Amino acid sequence: MYNRLAGFPLKFRHLAIFVAVLLSSFSLSGFSPTGPAPEGRGTVTVAYTPGRPANTFTPSEALGAGVDGHEKGDTRRMLNGRNVREMLSAGLKPLSYRLRTELGDEAWHWNPAGSWSDERRRQGYWTSSSSAGAPITVSYGYRLPRRGNTIDQANNDGYSRLDDGDPRTFWKSNPYLDSFYTGDPDPAHTQWIAVDLGEKKPVNALRVVWAQPFATQFRVEYALTDETLMDKLSFNPQDTETWHTFPRGAVSDGKGGDGLLRLSDTPVSVRYVRILLNESSHTSPVHSEDVRDRLGYAVREIELGLVDARGRFQDRIRHAAAHAVQTPVYVSSTDPWHRAADVDTRVEQPGLDLVFQSGLTNSLPALIPAGVLYDTPENAAALVLYLRRRHYPVEGIELGEEPDGQFVSPEDYGALYARWVKTLRPLDAALRFGGPSFATITPFEPEESSEKTWLKRSLAYLKSHELLDAFNFFTFEWYPFDEVCDPTAPQLAAAPRMLADALEGLRPGLLPAGARVYITEYGYSAYASEAEVGLEGALLNADTVGLFLTLGGDRAYLYGYEPNEVISESPCTWGNNMLFGVGEGGRIKFRTATYYGARLLTEEWARPSDARLEVFPAASDILDRQGQPLVTAYSLRRPDGHWSLLLINKDPLKSWDVDVKILDRQTGDSSRLRLPADFYQYSRAQYAWQPERERGHPLRDLAPAHTVLPPGAASNVRLPPYSLTIVSEK
Repeated sequence: MYNRLAGFPLKFRHLAIFVAVLLSSFSLSGFSPTGPAPEGRGTVTVAYTPGRPANTFTPSEALGAGVDGHEKGDTRRMLNGRNVREMLSAGLKPLSYRLRTELGDEAWHWNPAGSWSDERRRQGYWTSSSSAGAPITVSYGYRLPRRGNTIDQANNDGYSRLDDGDPRTFWKSNPYLDSFYTGDPDPAHTQWIAVDLGEKKPVNALRVVWAQPFATQFRVEYALTDETLMDKLSFNPQDTETWHTFPRGAVSDGKGGDGLLRLSDTPVSVRYVRILLNESSHTSPVHSEDVRDRLGYAVREIELGLVDARGRFQDRIRHAAAHAVQTPVYVSSTDPWHRAADVDTRVEQPGLDLVFQSGLTNSLPALIPAGVLYDTPENAAALVLYLRRRHYPVEGIELGEEPDGQFVSPEDYGALYARWVKTLRPLDAALRFGGPSFATITPFEPEESSEKTWLKRSLAYLKSHELLDAFNFFTFEWYPFDEVCDPTAPQLAAAPRMLADALEGLRPGLLPAGARVYITEYGYSAYASEAEVGLEGALLNADTVGLFLTLGGDRAYLYGYEPNEVISESPCTWGNNMLFGVGEGGRIKFRTATYYGARLLTEEWARPSDARLEVFPAASDILDRQGQPLVTAYSLRRPDGHWSLLLINKDPLKSWDVDVKILDRQTGDSSRLRLPADFYQYSRAQYAWQPERERGHPLRDLAPAHTVLPPGAASNVRLPPYSLTIVSEK
């Protein structure tokens, strides 16, 4: 490892001291949280190289939180003045604004005032007003009537217009991916429609009812597999291994209209079929004056199935204007055209003025999103102008939200990113851009199907268009565990290795020089779990922040900042990523372990908050049977030369007595922490969760215990099971 990494800048090395983190996972399913706790001993060693920290950061810039869209009425209920003051008490300084509309195939009217491209009919392409008028307290998304996806990543209750059974409706691809805007030849942004029949069925014919514009060249393909293709690159037009063209599936002289295409003489048993759209007719509906109406592709309805020996067509697609009934359809992009009547008032985004004026940003630059997948560059430009006119400080503009989870090709995302940058850059030369806010970076994925490959291709697109310098920060979300019914102890033990794998190879290597790395959301799971409101959530979050900063990360934004409710998304558990439980009238009812864990990091470990702190790697020799650390440690050196250590015991059963040594890697000398030192501890002695379904609450909810270790005190530190400990030299 030393040889392979010898040429890397120290800030981004995976030092040998982290070998234990990178070893394989293990099982603690036999552990029991009850009964007497046997004791053990071990050592934590801080690897100190004077003047060569693994990373440096300023806590007031690096430790933040995010706010998101929620159900109707929640903005006023969650973000009242009393609650905001409680939220700020967690000590998380910078703010990230999350964009739920982008996950739900909706266009974001970030300002309810604005204009339509077809103002008379109150429809078309929307641009919010950039004028600083009445303060914006809430904003909404608008459903897209030209939607092609059955599935979305938000409420997931919309439906595709490709198989809704209504010939008056149609899907249309995003016009901003046409060569008119990208400058690329048409095949560079091949659009597609994919159908999932649910199981293998005999197929030999396809019926397409085209709208305007239609495809003059297209190809119909099938996948031989019947396994799920719901991964990041499954519908990639460049994937020639998974997809095979039907014997008669290539069309080079399409005329539009309504026609049945015989795909093969012999039926093929398939589950997945996709239509690759290679060249557009660039024709538009009658009386249309908007160039965007003739760009891309439009389809009213598709039918897929079998023509039998008698010439009768049996359609295998279920057609319905209902998400739960129709056959699932996926598309490469969707036209952001919509109407005033398409407003979705069930979900609201907090208004930009409310966010900035409430104090949530701590008067620091905030990370602000711009809709990309279902929006227009003009609307993003108005957003930038509005923020400037309000004199709101902005850390950067995050372009898009989770395109990897919505089957968008990296080249298509790159083209949209480029168009947005070209529109926004002239408005503010100092503005920083980034993305793509990956839904996650899947650890241990094969290279060809990983998010890193997706990122590599999108960055290659920007480089080929001389825009790589406009990728200033990389963003991703971190919710490591989908299986919320599995035991938490082995998950906690595996978490550091997963994050280390996710960050491996990003820099140096993949990202442009100088690009920062932000975790824009982190928590235990994207699904509700009791672990999120228990001690496990606090342990996982602390481990995430400590390791992320040690491995060179720049900013981490905690998710679940707003007071919320305990919910269930799986029959085995109730929970939520949240710092506070909310009661009647929106009042905060209780604090969770996540709150106290965050406060320990911001107020006791990483202080002073406005100073530049040095991170030095630390490791323990307290390992499980397969070499994973049960105790993890993260060390900071303050400007005054004093040390602050975060110690996490992820052993659910056993207490550990730990000796802390500081090894000077230049001289080989070792020393111990200087006393007196502040000693903070948070464990089951302070917190216990009472699971009562939606009425779950803390049974015991105390602040972390604090004492001062006097000079001459014992050198070892006792770590209770499932605990956070801070030792900070005074």
